[in-house]
Amino acid sequence: MDIRNSNGFNGNGFGSNGHNGHHSAVRHSNGAPSVAAPAQDARSPRRFYDADFVVTEAYRASLPDLQNGPASLIQGSAVAIQQVGIHNFRLPLRYAARDGQPLTLETSVTGTVSLEAHKKGINMSRVMRTFYEYKDEIFDLDLLEAILQDYRRSLGSLEAYLILRFNYPMLNESLRSGLLGYQYYQVALEARMNRYGAVRKLIHFDFVYASTCPCSYELSQHAILERGIAAVPHSQRSVARVSVELNDFLWIEDLRDLCLDALKTETQVMVKREDEQAFAELNAAYLKFVEDAVRLLHEKLDPDPRIKDFKIVASHQESLHSHDAVSVLVKGIPGGFTPEVDPSVFATLIHR
Repeated sequence: MDIRNSNGFNGNGFGSNGHNGHHSAVRHSNGAPSVAAPAQDARSPRRFYDADFVVTEAYRASLPDLQNGPASLIQGSAVAIQQVGIHNFRLPLRYAARDGQPLTLETSVTGTVSLEAHKKGINMSRVMRTFYEYKDEIFDLDLLEAILQDYRRSLGSLEAYLILRFNYPMLNESLRSGLLGYQYYQVALEARMNRYGAVRKLIHFDFVYASTCPCSYELSQHAILERGIAAVPHSQRSVARVSVELNDFLWIEDLRDLCLDALKTETQVMVKREDEQAFAELNAAYLKFVEDAVRLLHEKLDPDPRIKDFKIVASHQESLHSHDAVSVLVKGIPGGFTPEVDPSVFATLIHR
């Protein structure tokens, strides 16, 4: 065979003999050209994946670990960081349901820990590995506390936080036709551990309902009765985010029932004509401003002995205005929930 090597390059990327300088042109005895392996500079690493390479303990020990390096590697101010970790790490987890049949649900995990001023960083993969160690368990707030203890110890941090977010399905019956349909509820289970090891366990639950404006209803009735003019009061999809800290075990279904008992006008899944009429009647029977909504929820949550503390954030996404009506109400116990809300929270209350 005839081998022509090209070493020099001209301005257009080809060698002086006209061949691309990245490869050696090879001509076989049968006249068919082929391309040999690229010429390799001895100083450059091979661009090659070795599928047969086996990692030994000695090799693993030799790998650099900048994230857990000395304080001298810190960039910026050498100060403590309140939270550092991962967000939206997803995997399927199993949850206990009130009917006794566990549900496997796609779950988004947020896991963070505090970082002391003298430490460069954390090994974030340990958060994920810890969850895979528990992936076959039935998840609840008590298990979340155990996981929190594990990865707090493995990461050597003083404080730790975990949040699991998922959509929880419940089979709901229509108002009059008897049809069944799945309503999905946005739920988050949260565990917070302070530097002294004390843990707070919380459930965050979004309840979606319709709210018909009492003022608009009265004005509509006035137009109908006084002038014989048809008028329709404005109503809108609304959301109440109920966060609870517990004294005792509480099913997610129980929390939904408390919200439904308080507000009555939950949005529907399966609807026939008789259901749509029933929903109109239901909304007329239970008119509510956003102020009414949080007070009605307070009335149901406050006396429940299973609930230690709570916070309610409600948003009525009005059809009259181009803005929303919002309200925040807390139980008000010492050291409990506070009414402060980051402005971005209200944007997360828009459910589609």
